[in-house]
Amino acid sequence: MVFPAFPRSLRMAPLAGALLLLAACSSGGGTKPAATPQANQLYAQLDQASKGYETALAQARAGNTKASQQTLSTALDQLKVASAHCPSTPGCDPQRFFSAFDRLLRLKDGNFDMGDDLSAMSDDLPEGSDAGKTGAASLPEAQRSVTLLRGQQLSQLIAMNGPVKAALEMWLTQWRGNLMDAYVNYQFLRYQMWPEYQKQDLPEALLFGIMAKESGGKVHAVSRSGAAGPLQFMYATGLRFGLNTEDGFDSRFDPAESARANAEYMDEQLKAFNNNLEISLAAYNGGEGRMRRLVGDNTSVSLYDPTIYNQLSQETRDYVPSVLAAAWLFLHPESYNLRFPKVDGAQGSVVLKRPASLTELTVCLGSAAGMQDGWFRTLRNLNPRLDPQVSQPTGSRIMLPKVLEKPYEARCTDGPWPILANDLHTAVLPVVPSSPAPVASPSRSSNTSRTRSYVVKRGDTLTSIVNKVGCSSLQEVSDMNELRHHQIKPGQVLKLPTCR
Repeated sequence: MVFPAFPRSLRMAPLAGALLLLAACSSGGGTKPAATPQANQLYAQLDQASKGYETALAQARAGNTKASQQTLSTALDQLKVASAHCPSTPGCDPQRFFSAFDRLLRLKDGNFDMGDDLSAMSDDLPEGSDAGKTGAASLPEAQRSVTLLRGQQLSQLIAMNGPVKAALEMWLTQWRGNLMDAYVNYQFLRYQMWPEYQKQDLPEALLFGIMAKESGGKVHAVSRSGAAGPLQFMYATGLRFGLNTEDGFDSRFDPAESARANAEYMDEQLKAFNNNLEISLAAYNGGEGRMRRLVGDNTSVSLYDPTIYNQLSQETRDYVPSVLAAAWLFLHPESYNLRFPKVDGAQGSVVLKRPASLTELTVCLGSAAGMQDGWFRTLRNLNPRLDPQVSQPTGSRIMLPKVLEKPYEARCTDGPWPILANDLHTAVLPVVPSSPAPVASPSRSSNTSRTRSYVVKRGDTLTSIVNKVGCSSLQEVSDMNELRHHQIKPGQVLKLPTCR
C-alpha cells in the first residue's frame, strides 16, 4: 500500500538547527554531567515526543492522514523545543537527543515522503507501481525505490557507528563535490543501471553508494590496479559475470552491463554471507575468498569484530563505511542539511545531421539546459562505445539526455557553433620526432621480446592502442610508460611491446 506523505513543513529537517547547537555544546568532550531535575524534565519531553512520532507513523500506516499529520506536528515541535533548551540546561546530555534523532530517522526510512515528487504520485497505486507511466515516470523516484534488503529495512542494516559517521562527515565536507558530481552523473545513467539492480531486488541506495565510492559515475574510470568501469570490475571478476571484450569494446565500461554484473555479484555475496551487508561489501572490495576465510561459518559476525576488522586492509576498512554513508545520504539528504540538485535524467537521442564527435557536440551545446560544467561527461557516459575524439558520420544515432534534443537542433546542426567546434577539433598539433626505442628486458613480459615507439594521435586512447598491439595488457603499457591513471595526449611518444 502507499503510505500518506507528510508535508515538507512537518519533516525532520527543521530539527537541524537545534541539533547543530547541541553538537557545538557537546564537542568539548569530557565526562557526562549528572542529570538535574531540569534535565530529567527535558528527557521526559524527549520520550513523549518520540512516542508521539511513533504514533504518527502508526496512524499514517492505518490511512488516517489527518490525524497522523497533527500528531507528527505536535511531536516534532516538542522535540525541537526540548533539544533547543538542552545546551543551556545544567546536566543535560546532548547525546540523548542525537540518539533519539537517529532512531526516528530509521523508523521513517522507506515509509514516508523523502523527496519533492512523492506527494504528486497517485495514492491508489501500489508501492513501486509503474502502471500508466512512460518515460521518466516509468522509473520509481530515488526516494521511493526499494529500501528493503532481503526483507529488512536498509536503515536497520546501516549501523551509525564511528566509521560510518566519520564517512558521513567526509561526504559532507571534503568529498562533497565528488558526492554531488556522482549524484548528477547517476541521474543520467539511472535509466540503464537501476533496472538491473531492481531485477535482483536490491536497494537503489546501495547501487548509488557503490558507484559514488568506486568511480563517481565516470563510466570510463580505470584504477591503477586495472579495475574499470563505473563499478570498477577487475578483469577476471568481470569475465566471471559476463563482462568481456567484443569488437574492441570492454563491456566493463557499459553502464547497464556493469550494473547487471554488480547486482549479480552482490546477490551472490549476500547469499553466501547470510545477508550480512557489511561483510558482502568488504568482499566486493577486498575479495570474497579472503572474507570467506576470515568469516568462516559465523556469517552473522560484525565487520567491526576485531577478529575480522583487524585483518582487513585499510582500503577495505575505509571502503565499507564510505559506501554505507553515501547510500544513507542518498536516502536522507535533508536530514544532513544536504540538497541534491534537480536533474531531468530522461534519456533521448538525436540522429546527426552533420558529422560530429562527442567533443564537438560538447562545444556547440555549451551550457544548454543550465549545465554549467558542460555535457562532455554525460555524453561520454551515455555513449561508452564511442571514442569522444572520433567524428561520427551523418545519420549516426547519439544518445543524450532528452532535454538536449531541442538544443541540438538549434545549436549543432547549422550556424556558427558547429563550425567553431570543428575548427577547434581539427587543430593540428606539432609532432615530436621519435627516438630509437631501447630493447625491452625479456623479464618484463613473457610474451614480448623488444619494444617499439608509438606517437599518440588525436583520437587515440590507451585502450585502443593496446588493442592494436594485440599481445599486451593495458596495465603493462601503462607501467612501461609510467602513466598516471592511463592518461595520454596527442604527440606523446609511448613505448609499446612488440610480439615475438
